[in-house]
Formats: sequence, structure tokens, C-alpha cells
Amino acid sequence: MSVLDNFGTWKDFLANRLEQAQSQGMSQQTMNEVAYEVGDYLAKSVDAKNSEEAVLRELWNAASQEEQHAIANSMIKLVQNQGNNQ
Repeated sequence: MSVLDNFGTWKDFLANRLEQAQSQGMSQQTMNEVAYEVGDYLAKSVDAKNSEEAVLRELWNAASQEEQHAIANSMIKLVQNQGNNQ
């Protein structure tokens, strides 16, 4: 099963990668830029595997570049808050 098949699995995967990046000293700004690049790649190159990903793709494609950065930053906050709530 791909990490993209289930939105919860995707969030867990992303949270794990963010924790690794932080533990290796990656700055928040760098993580935000990487999240933007990943979001852009996924929106352009990967078919949505579930309804949540389809909504994110539609939002991404409708957004300006500044708004896309905000979406990427929000995804980071979502998974960081998820980790704090567990």
C-alpha cells in the first residue's frame, strides 16, 4: 500500500519525515519550502488516491503561489499538531 492511498497514513508519513528533518537541524523555513515543492509535485504529477487528496489538489491548483505556500505551511502545522496531540 502506498502512503498516498490513505490520508491518515500520508499524514503519519509526513509527520515522521518532519521529525527527522527537525532532528537533523533543518530550519522551519527550509521545511516550509520543501513542503511547497512536494505539494507542487504531487499536484502536477500524482493522481489523487482519496477524496482528501483530491480536495487538496483542487485547492492547490486554484491557489496563487503565495496561497500554495500557505497550504504547504498549513499541512506542516496539521501534522505537527497531530504529533503534539498524541
